[in-house]
Amino acid sequence: MTSTQTTTEVSKQTATATATENGVGTSPRRPDGTVKVRGEFAYSSDLWHEDMLWGATLRSPHPYARITGIDITDALAVQGVYAVLTHEDVPGVNKYGLEHSDQPVLAVDVVRYQGEPVALVAADHPETARRAMKRIKVAYEVLEPVTDSEKAAAGEGAELHPGGNVVRYAKIRHGDQSVEADVVVSGVYEVGMQDQAFLGPESGMAIPDTEGGVDLYVATQWLHVDQQQIVAALGLPKDKVRLTLGGVGGAFGGREDLSIQVHACLLALHTGKPVKMVYNREESFYGHVHRHPAKMYYEHGADSNGRLVYVKAKLYLDGGAYASSTGAVVANAATLGVGPYNVDSASVDCWGVYTNNPPCGAMRGFGAVQAGFAYESQMDKLAEACGIDPVDIRILNAMEEGSLMPTGQVVDSAAPVAELLERLRAKPLPVAHEELDLRRMPGGVSNTTHGEGVVRGVGYAVGIKNICFSEGFDDYSTARVRLQLVGGEPAATVHTAACEVGQGLVTIMQQIVRTELGIEQVTILPMDTNIGNGGSTSASRQSYVTGGAVQAACVAVRSGLHKHLAGKLAADGKLNVIGGKVVGADGSVLADLADVLGDEVFDEVVEWRHRPTTPIDPETGQGNAHVQYGFAAHRAVVDVDTELGLIKVVALDCAQDVGKALNPQAVLGQIQGGSAQGLGLAVMEEIQTVDGKIRNPSFTDYLIPTVLDMPPMDIDVLERPDPNAPYGLRGVGEPPTISSTPAIVAAIRAATGLALPRVPVRPEHLTGT
Repeated sequence: MTSTQTTTEVSKQTATATATENGVGTSPRRPDGTVKVRGEFAYSSDLWHEDMLWGATLRSPHPYARITGIDITDALAVQGVYAVLTHEDVPGVNKYGLEHSDQPVLAVDVVRYQGEPVALVAADHPETARRAMKRIKVAYEVLEPVTDSEKAAAGEGAELHPGGNVVRYAKIRHGDQSVEADVVVSGVYEVGMQDQAFLGPESGMAIPDTEGGVDLYVATQWLHVDQQQIVAALGLPKDKVRLTLGGVGGAFGGREDLSIQVHACLLALHTGKPVKMVYNREESFYGHVHRHPAKMYYEHGADSNGRLVYVKAKLYLDGGAYASSTGAVVANAATLGVGPYNVDSASVDCWGVYTNNPPCGAMRGFGAVQAGFAYESQMDKLAEACGIDPVDIRILNAMEEGSLMPTGQVVDSAAPVAELLERLRAKPLPVAHEELDLRRMPGGVSNTTHGEGVVRGVGYAVGIKNICFSEGFDDYSTARVRLQLVGGEPAATVHTAACEVGQGLVTIMQQIVRTELGIEQVTILPMDTNIGNGGSTSASRQSYVTGGAVQAACVAVRSGLHKHLAGKLAADGKLNVIGGKVVGADGSVLADLADVLGDEVFDEVVEWRHRPTTPIDPETGQGNAHVQYGFAAHRAVVDVDTELGLIKVVALDCAQDVGKALNPQAVLGQIQGGSAQGLGLAVMEEIQTVDGKIRNPSFTDYLIPTVLDMPPMDIDVLERPDPNAPYGLRGVGEPPTISSTPAIVAAIRAATGLALPRVPVRPEHLTGT
């Protein structure tokens, strides 16, 4: 995958406090990059401890069943087995959950999805643990599963949880609801269940101490919320359960919920020995949440010139067996359900429901992906009905700074939607090659086609995504920055609980410290619960919130440092530190920082919050629900073999506003990665379920894009600073996932003339077979 970058002139508002070679705005080498490339990085699955045991989980084979008995006798008799645990062995509350504590640590009387944990085993070898697990006898009374989200919302089928099967209903009413339009288009759209497909499976190790507590080393996205749920289940005070982040091999939302956390701790405390748990790939498909499948009904009305008059939408999101973050996903899908367009009248209803399908929760794009596929498909349909170019109709209706969201919130920073689209349209299209090269053909080197039946299409899409947590959530991060001499050189350490899951946060924190303190040597301490909450690594929030916390802690350190320097140097006027040198107001170098720092230690802890948000009104959906909005647009070029139903994405160009590129190379990587996941959803990725059972829990049958599937990307990175954000930055990771999928499908429609209302697009959708 290749890329180029065009960066607009950066506003003076983003100028940094000090200059340093590897500070904000540069692309220094990642501190974890070399060891990862060499295969030497220690992931949580590599953890090892003398005398450790291995944990295994017995899972339900049924999507919905009543448990009538559990017999662990034969399992306990297996040599090498140290413990077999059921719900009776959970010492605290046998419930957990991100938004609602509705999920049992171990099933009690009923299982609600295939793969639900029922019992645990600890043994001296992983094969012994698995062998013993198979000897546990569980008697089930199989029940009729609830699998249709629309029917669940209507109250049909069994009530899976007290209070019914609706986790959350969100309602948006904006403007005059009685308006009529000259041109009306409607459609029903579906999005399949996508997996995060991170390469490092769920893993971790729990080590008991001698005083009834436990230390857990785990791959996760949110240390403190994990801790909060674990202590409730274990019945222990918070100081008895300490978490440290293990090496994480990707996340994308799939590690926000608990997996092995409580199970490993239960086994460790019960046996008095360290317990390691690692899922295999199949178990990983059962062990974490996925993207919500969606069914969406949309109607767009416009005047004869193509200007939007109203949007009406009903969205049904399948949350699966437990709530997870379904409530927040519903809010995003509803509040962002109209897209980045001005419209005076909007009516959006969104339901998130319980079913007996696999649990669904956070995944990159978080509700905006599903809505984005629907509203962008509608904009293409509206363009055709109005006889207007698809890009022109989007530009005609594009939001800009000062626009009003359907929630009544003013978009109060840059919203260059029209410019993103114009930039893409101005890019040259890829040239069709005359000579045959199978690598460029649909089907690739499998030699399925030599160009016969292959047609090309071009499609555009644009998306909107909220950044950070919303609706009044107390969204903050804690950072500790310490400056002192180490080995005769000024050095800083940074301590947060913000999880590095591969996105490059460790690099960003180093860059911020170098910029703010003017020194080069910065060490990032292990992330753990010995410091205050860092929040979740999700919602494109860590650069914003933890970046803000680190910047604020640096400012506090710098304040004390400058007072010290002024006294040491008897200097009047403003002092600064640049490249380890103390510089006066006139730019002259006064001293080396190392020479005047002495034994002084400057240590500050800061809890930093972004500006507040408010919940949406339950009757109207009005409210300042979001902190910030991010925008991205894609142009896709595809070749389609209409006879075989094969697709080759030839180009996937992107334009995105990032406010300020703290690390330009990392920004490009995030845009490429998000686009790859959008491509996967468009043409290949789907967890297929039948009657609640997963049919393809492996990377043999669940396909993800490879380097051969990803085309070159010509990327424009715009820097339009947000005055409310640290350095003017705007979250980067999620917006490209939203617009890439509908752009690719739009290109396939342009090539084939087919409606294609569902993703992923399968060969049979193109051939009719």
